[in-house]
Amino acid sequence: MPRFSWVRFIAVLKKEFIHIRRDRASLVMAIAMPIGMLLLFGYAVNTDVEHLSTVVWDQSQTADSRDFITSMRNTQYLDPDNFVQGYTQIEGYIDSGKARAAVIIPPDFGKRLQGQEQATVQVLVDGSDPTVARAVMSAVQMLGLNKSLQLQSERLVAKGATIVTSTPLNIETRVWYNPDMKSKNFNIPALIGLILQNVIAMLTSFSIVREKERGTMEQLVVTPIRSLELLLGKLLPFVFIGFVSLSLILATGIFWFGVVPLGSLPLLVLLSTIFLFTILAIGLLISSVAKTQLQAMQMTFILILPSILLSGFIFPRETMPRLLQIMGGLLPLTYFLDIVRGIFLKGVGVKYLWQDTLTLCAFAFILLAIAAKTFKKNLD
Repeated sequence: MPRFSWVRFIAVLKKEFIHIRRDRASLVMAIAMPIGMLLLFGYAVNTDVEHLSTVVWDQSQTADSRDFITSMRNTQYLDPDNFVQGYTQIEGYIDSGKARAAVIIPPDFGKRLQGQEQATVQVLVDGSDPTVARAVMSAVQMLGLNKSLQLQSERLVAKGATIVTSTPLNIETRVWYNPDMKSKNFNIPALIGLILQNVIAMLTSFSIVREKERGTMEQLVVTPIRSLELLLGKLLPFVFIGFVSLSLILATGIFWFGVVPLGSLPLLVLLSTIFLFTILAIGLLISSVAKTQLQAMQMTFILILPSILLSGFIFPRETMPRLLQIMGGLLPLTYFLDIVRGIFLKGVGVKYLWQDTLTLCAFAFILLAIAAKTFKKNLD
């Protein structure tokens, strides 16, 4: 057996460093990914629910009601910035996702407090996200307790007594859409989008890169086939696979997990089709840039991580820094999650989903145009 040679060892070592230096994509990924992941996880993984948009119907319009609203703002959990004049407007805010909670102050609120009677405030909570709903309920109950203690102290001083029998402030909470606050009702609809994205993007990118690695793409180029024909022939099978995957996911969610959509199933399938074409375009773009299947897999994983953290899949986007909210807004999955959760949990239709739908259509059109142009350029 030949003896260990430092000369051969150093030669191999230099060779590997040269390969690493020449593989710019892997080198950049090795340096940038750890820092990027730390920053992403550090800011996006935030279980503290704060500054949630809240709608207020103040029927009292008194100093006491305004003081209660100020106290609610000071908790840092709720931002009562939207004021309405009825239940219909409240329903619109919560259905569209513009508000996570609603506070209803009755007309006799100030009168009852001034008369040293018990006053009641109703709080409606969007239960589609159980984590947010529990945080809101905990915050308002703590607010009610603190205000009650403050009012009791004031009444004791006013009466010169030592005991006040009634609780000055009563908070009534009601949870909409997911009254049992089951996590599976929140997670299963979101998994439809995440699984569909990951599977279709990876399969699409692998299919075309595989042609490059095997050299069969060059053989296709020299044939009379046109670029549009080749592109459609490559993509349409994955459209079929996407529909099969969507059907299997929906069937499993409904019949196995018992999460039944409250809204229109045909509408869900239609909007899922738009999302599917968007993901096909992303897969095609990845395949146009990647030279090997390994690079395609790495690029797909780069897409997966932000999709989980920044789209609202797990953590509410309202609690994230503004920059991460903007980054999350660049992900098609962000808008599809609003759509699928709205249909499943709230039973809403196009009336409240049209903005997310238009954004998703814009993503699909722009990405498909860029992907088709890039694919054609690579063929030429």
